Amino acid sequence: MDFAYDARTEELRGQLQSFMDEHVYPAEPVFARQREDAEGDARWAAPPIVEELKTEARRRGLWNLFLPGTNGAGLTNLQYAPLAEITGRSLHLAPPALNCAAPDTGNMEVLSEFGTEQQRKQWLEPLLAGEIRSAFAMTEPDVASSDATNIETRIERDGDDYVINGRKWYISGAMNPRCRIFIVMGKTDPSADRHRQQSMILVPRDTPGVDVRRGMRVFGYDDGDHGGHAEVLFDNVRVPAENLVGEEGGGFAIAQARLGPGRIHHCMRLIGMAERAVELMCRRASERVAFGKPIAAQGVVQEWIAEARVEIEQLRLLVLKTAWLMDTVGNRGAHTEIQAIKIATPVKVGQILDRAVQVHGAGGVSQDFPLAEMWAAARTLRLADGPDEVHKRSLARRELRRLA
Repeated sequence: MDFAYDARTEELRGQLQSFMDEHVYPAEPVFARQREDAEGDARWAAPPIVEELKTEARRRGLWNLFLPGTNGAGLTNLQYAPLAEITGRSLHLAPPALNCAAPDTGNMEVLSEFGTEQQRKQWLEPLLAGEIRSAFAMTEPDVASSDATNIETRIERDGDDYVINGRKWYISGAMNPRCRIFIVMGKTDPSADRHRQQSMILVPRDTPGVDVRRGMRVFGYDDGDHGGHAEVLFDNVRVPAENLVGEEGGGFAIAQARLGPGRIHHCMRLIGMAERAVELMCRRASERVAFGKPIAAQGVVQEWIAEARVEIEQLRLLVLKTAWLMDTVGNRGAHTEIQAIKIATPVKVGQILDRAVQVHGAGGVSQDFPLAEMWAAARTLRLADGPDEVHKRSLARRELRRLA
């Protein structure tokens, strides 16, 4: 692969960096104040500053960069990678400002690839326009959802409808008052082959029987501005059969198609988080004096900074290789690398963030710096889209098969 960014990527990088410098970074304290002042249901909605950023981003053409083809910016994964990295530097503001925030990104990909013309018109178009939000309902509290065949939510055919019953939790974005649609994964045929038991179906949030019960905290954070992580009960929820996404029994395959790009997008943004953490660590270490000299003069701190640079460069190269493979041989051909980056990136970035927190002392765990929230996000990604152990198991089995 060619490690140089092409002309289109360099152009967008320049535009995006200008947008970050001129609008996103100055908006961070405004965002913090608006989030702090929000009360009641308003705390689950994005603060007003986000809408202002969305308007400016769209005016600059920095919109739907994640989505290839005519519906999005038409970028390849390799072109999008350095752009997503930049947005990771301000995780609460930049991705939603560009309409490139999960879970909407994955849901738009599902609707774009598997949705019917009517489903795309009704739900994809307003998502692409940033007019509504969405949620992806897969994880359940009572089973290990990393094994999709464990999922107990039932989707049963009844005449011209499907009836959904089940309980989900940590459903990202579901508390957001602008969340209008759920993509729900559940079993349509428990007796089928283990990878043909599941289906996906569209459930409008205002459907009778949908009970968004509570927001779930993540290391004490409620992530309210992104719409929270909700516990949702589906109690005899009835929707038309035409709401099925793809074919009956195709849910597992759709989930795999959805999660591949999602995993690499998370890793791209994590690298941006790590870069900002190193910048903050270097600035803090240079400014603070202990025992008569700047902390930056301490050998252990210099070691942390040097190791962070090496680790970031290694991770970036692996992510770029994975993006290139996804573009050239497809997600299936890049399966090993997708799992490798999902294993390596959250762990290493978490370690970099931990050291940055240490350099900041008490400030590192406070709300005065973004490090604590960034660490919580990185640690959470060791569970999201499949825990480390599942990816390691799959990757090890693939390596073992090479010698079989």
